[in-house]
Amino acid sequence: MNVLVIGGSRFIGPPVVRRLIAYGHNVTLFNRGQSPTSTPQEVNTIKGDRRNLAQFVAALRQTNPDVVLDMIPVIESDATEIMEAFRGFAKRIVSISSMDVYRAFGRILGTETGDVENEILTEESPLRKNLYPYRGEIQRGNDDPKRLLDHYDKIPIEHIVLSDKELVGTVLRLPMVYGPGDYQHRLYGYLRSMVDKRDFILLEDGLAGWRSTRGYVEDIADAILKAVVDDRTASEVFNVADSKFHSEREWVELIAKAMNWHGEIRTIPSDALPESLRSNFDTRHHLMVDSSKIRNTLGWSHRTDLIAAIQNTAEYELLNPPDSFRVRYDEEDVAWKSFTMKK
Repeated sequence: MNVLVIGGSRFIGPPVVRRLIAYGHNVTLFNRGQSPTSTPQEVNTIKGDRRNLAQFVAALRQTNPDVVLDMIPVIESDATEIMEAFRGFAKRIVSISSMDVYRAFGRILGTETGDVENEILTEESPLRKNLYPYRGEIQRGNDDPKRLLDHYDKIPIEHIVLSDKELVGTVLRLPMVYGPGDYQHRLYGYLRSMVDKRDFILLEDGLAGWRSTRGYVEDIADAILKAVVDDRTASEVFNVADSKFHSEREWVELIAKAMNWHGEIRTIPSDALPESLRSNFDTRHHLMVDSSKIRNTLGWSHRTDLIAAIQNTAEYELLNPPDSFRVRYDEEDVAWKSFTMKK
């Protein structure tokens, strides 16, 4: 099978590409070539920016893709351009989406109103009604590097990919993904506290009990591989995630076990914390997503041992810390001391 991967050089992309090659598929990457990740020799690469996709359509079509795997659709026009470019040239598009399409996520952000429901979400669960979840009242300026977030939304992307009458699509909704290569450094804050031998980690009450869906990068890559090579995924949407919904406190406990950290996890009310230490979302609403559809259809499962996955992530994070990270131990100490004195 000829597979054209849009993106594929960061985080989730490389393990997907490695799997495609291992299974004997012909892989072409289309990206800017700016990632430090090395590209396997077996992979053909076309360098270019998807923001200027039209300039590269002819070259991309010449790869004769059976499937186009779009790892990085961000705005509506990304999907429109992909469908127009490969209609009549590819058999299927696989588009990477997110759990943030669900109404529950909008309630977490406060962009959707409604009662706390916290049901387990399936592919048929309600989506957000309000688009562009990261757009503020005043849009970012042209020189703002985060300007694209004003137009970010996976919901219109999914609609375009799934509604085309000539080119079939597959949509994969991913969770919070962690693992080596995570450019969001989801585990780093907790790991830093443990490596610094802090006696305690302070969690806001609501955050401690908040439950969400996660996935280890290698397991997520397995799911993407299966969706790419199996035509049973045509015109379908799949949630991809671990089967357990750990609370944030449980998650920290798992990290502590993996790191052999024996400090204390302390919880504290939000109003006892300075603004800098408070969560910036509504922790009453959970994001618990059912992934049984892809498990039953494709036989996928998360096979990596959880503690091993965390340890692998920790090794990467500690060798590749974020460029800017501010420890707030003094603020934590003051908040905890003040809270305990008032009790």
